[in-house]
This record gives sequence, structure tokens and C-alpha cells, in this order.
Amino acid sequence: MKFFTKPVRPDDADDDELLNQYRESGDLAVLGKLYQKYMQLIYGVCLKYLHDEEPAKDAVMAIFEELVTKVKQHDIKQFRSWLYVLARNHCLMQLRSGKKMETVGLDDFMEFNPVLHPEDNNREEALTALEQCMDKLIPAQKQSVDLFYLKEKCYKEVADITGFTLNEVKSYIQNGKRNLKICLEKSSG
Repeated sequence: MKFFTKPVRPDDADDDELLNQYRESGDLAVLGKLYQKYMQLIYGVCLKYLHDEEPAKDAVMAIFEELVTKVKQHDIKQFRSWLYVLARNHCLMQLRSGKKMETVGLDDFMEFNPVLHPEDNNREEALTALEQCMDKLIPAQKQSVDLFYLKEKCYKEVADITGFTLNEVKSYIQNGKRNLKICLEKSSG
């Protein structure tokens, strides 16, 4: 006889029952009923990580789509806790993949440099200087900087297009940005 067992909450029992029912039948209405109980919790988690209502709403729907297969693949002891972790990981992956990250426009990228903000508003000369400095970058830096800043691709997209690893992409962008800054300062000075 066990004296110190954790009492089973009625909603845990209901969750287990609905999980088993879904696994056996594959009926999305059953999974929907289970998910409906936690949609506000999941939305709150997504909003906390993504800081924006629309992406958070999209994430709530995407997480439900993940559940369709993941519920059948995992041995879930406590659905609520497991779902929370799934939602958190989903949001973190969204952030890492750059889908949520803001891209930086050319003006933001170069705002530290007076060459692109000349007093006489001679932007043509400034853009020519930028082009010349871009041509001085090594090919990997030039390609990464061009895709990230000018074509507004996220790190993952740059990696997919170029075949570089994410770490290489980040390094090429960081070093390329630094080299551009040095080059532009020389050309303006």
C-alpha cells in the first residue's frame, strides 16, 4: 500500500483519457478537445517569447499541427507540462530560425557611418563608396552581408542559400560588417 502517492487530479485523468482516445482513433476532434483546454496557456507562453500577438496566434496553431504527430511519438506522463515544454521549444526555434528576428535595413546597418549620411545629402557618392567597399570583402563575407542586409534574409536562409553553417554565416556577417565600416571610414576620411 502506497501512502505517499501524488493524488491524480481529475483534469490529469481526463487528459490521459483523451490522449489514449486520440492515439487509438486518430480523431482530430478528440485532440482538439484536449488542446482547447490549454490554448490560453499556450498563447501566453507564445506571447511571452515572441512579444507579438499575430506570431503568437500563428504559433498556437502551428503547435497544434505538431501535436498531431508528436502525441503519438512520445510517452507523455503529464500532458500539461509536456505541452508547455513543446510550446516553449517551438517559440525558441522560431526565434533562432530568424522568423521573428527583425531584419536591419541598409540605413540602420550603416547608421554609424557618416559616409551614408553626408551633410550635403550626396547619397550617390555614399552608395558608390559602399559598392567599392563591398567589392573588397572576401567572397564569403560579401555574399553573406549582401543576403542578410540587402536582401533581408535571416541567418538560416543565408546558410541554406550559401551552404555555410550558421556559425560561419554569423562570423562572415560580423566580420564583413566590421570590414565595411573600416573601409568606409577610410574612404570618407
